[in-house]
Amino acid sequence: MLSRRKFIKTCLVAAGATALGGCKCWAGSPSPSSAMADVPKSSDGYRPGYLDLAARGELERREHALWEKMESCSLCPRMCGTNRRAGRKGICSSDHTFKVASHAPHFGEERPLVGRHGSGTIFFSNCNLLCVFCLNWQIAHRGEGRPTTAAQLADMMLSLQRRGCHNINVVTPTHVVPHIVSALRLAVDQGLNIPLLYNSSGYETLEVIQLLDGVVDVYMPDFKYQDDELGVRFSQGAAGYVGYTSAAIKEMHRQVGTLKQDNGVAYRGLLIRHLVLPENLAGTDVFARWVVSELGADTYVNIMSQYTPLFRAQDHPPLNRRLIAGEFEQAMSWAREAGLRNFL
Repeated sequence: MLSRRKFIKTCLVAAGATALGGCKCWAGSPSPSSAMADVPKSSDGYRPGYLDLAARGELERREHALWEKMESCSLCPRMCGTNRRAGRKGICSSDHTFKVASHAPHFGEERPLVGRHGSGTIFFSNCNLLCVFCLNWQIAHRGEGRPTTAAQLADMMLSLQRRGCHNINVVTPTHVVPHIVSALRLAVDQGLNIPLLYNSSGYETLEVIQLLDGVVDVYMPDFKYQDDELGVRFSQGAAGYVGYTSAAIKEMHRQVGTLKQDNGVAYRGLLIRHLVLPENLAGTDVFARWVVSELGADTYVNIMSQYTPLFRAQDHPPLNRRLIAGEFEQAMSWAREAGLRNFL
């Protein structure tokens, strides 16, 4: 099973090429040319919410609202106010265009996302959070990737569906969410019908997440810090990280609830990622208590042990070292003591 870093490197070497396969789509879905009325449902009758939004024109309205936010950009909590639609670049180094670093079935994500045929990951270039310890810094900070249009992005989504992927997994989507919704609307017209997974840093505005209500089926945000000062120090001045992220995650949970699965494959719900950092900089004890208190003990979490001091981490001790013996075990102990039950 490829790690995310190796997966992206492999995809970049292969220039992000995706060969079309003959696997069946999620839950036995039809070919992209089939009518929307034939869209399959999970065993409890669920089908992606964006289909109904598209059918009544609401998806297009959301799309326009998101594009308007780029005129004085307020897509993320940085609120840089840049007119990206006029071609100016925001703090995320993005204007009205966007790039994709890779797109392919990925088998290194959490088990309920992968299933038999993989998660259909699309990695977007650039980022709105910009951590000094970024695992994928070549993509997030340097912006490596290929310029892409909405029509091409829609084709990627459909290609991943044809290859049998269980979801469309948009990675680092916050700064390009208008483009994603534009492409989604095009793809729906051509038969897209698998769940949309929003895989983000967690540094989101409540307003944007509210515009995604019914558009996104599965949310997978990070919750990196429990101290606002750390967001400023380690994520290029990202002010108010805790408040913005906690509010966004609570809204995500309100929309989709606890993770739901059909034959071991997630199709709706919330899954939170939390990376354990040296000397408990991530505040795992505080994080675990917050999840239980605000979302419930049944919330699915992935408490991750794989911290690696990459990019500029060497300049920011104690981020300049891996976890030492006992740090991850202590983090998991805090999570269990808080009452969390569903670990991935």
